[in-house]
Amino acid sequence: MQKNNVIKGMAIALCLGFLQTACSDSEEIYQDQPVEVLYNEAMDNLEKGSYKRAALGFVEVERQHPYSTLAPKSLLMAAYSYYQAKKYEDALENYNVFIQLHPGHENIAYAYYMLGICYYEQVPAVERDQKTTEDALLAFEEVTRRFSSSPYGKDAKLKTDLIRDHLAGKEMDVGRYYLDRQAYLAALNRFKNVVEGFQTTSHAPEALHRMVECYLALGILDQAQRTAAVLGYNYPGSSWYFDTYELIRNTMPEALSHSPKPGSGAKGPAKPQEPSEGSSPLTKAPVSGAKAGPQKKPAG
Repeated sequence: MQKNNVIKGMAIALCLGFLQTACSDSEEIYQDQPVEVLYNEAMDNLEKGSYKRAALGFVEVERQHPYSTLAPKSLLMAAYSYYQAKKYEDALENYNVFIQLHPGHENIAYAYYMLGICYYEQVPAVERDQKTTEDALLAFEEVTRRFSSSPYGKDAKLKTDLIRDHLAGKEMDVGRYYLDRQAYLAALNRFKNVVEGFQTTSHAPEALHRMVECYLALGILDQAQRTAAVLGYNYPGSSWYFDTYELIRNTMPEALSHSPKPGSGAKGPAKPQEPSEGSSPLTKAPVSGAKAGPQKKPAG
């Protein structure tokens, strides 16, 4: 019994010693100091690559000296330090606090842009949930809308286009999965989402082609012909239109009886002309191999 009491007493003493040491270290790091001292120490840690320590130092500047001229910049630098450490949640929190506290600051465009960057660097593969991708899109659209003339506007617009293409790719991936399993209505809805919501992306021609496939499989021939006409009008040189032309030729050749010459039609997305009775703006072109695309199970 006495031996056990001795062991227990030693353990308590060790724990107390550890807590005293921890408190002493904490006081040494976070004791009240002049704003310049705290800020410069944090900058030194940032330059040395000690990003987490730098972030804590910048946060301390803002905590101890909230009304100093360095407080807003310290909040930004704390967010940037967390970003460098790939602590994206902490970085996002600090950027959001900066935006709320300093909406008229000269670096407000930068803060909005970095929100987008933090989400953008976490964008997952198309097989996974795209909530982070959607958050990145909203953030960059905000930069483009509010700060288009800022140094970050151009890159935000570029990343917006890339993200939209990525989201369209997600819809296509799910649509192909349903199409491969002959769930034509489910597949059709996914391809429609691409055509209606992401028509300027690189996936639009394939989406129209896949819609034609779905309509033909469902026996809705007039919609198949109309969708093929839209594809031919907007993307006459696309390999997906070549595949569509061959598909229509094999299933409903009468739709091609009044086709214009190869290569005619508008370039790029535009509103198609309504086809007249018994005619179609489909363009006869060489047949290319059908692009099946990856067949993967969608998330969710």
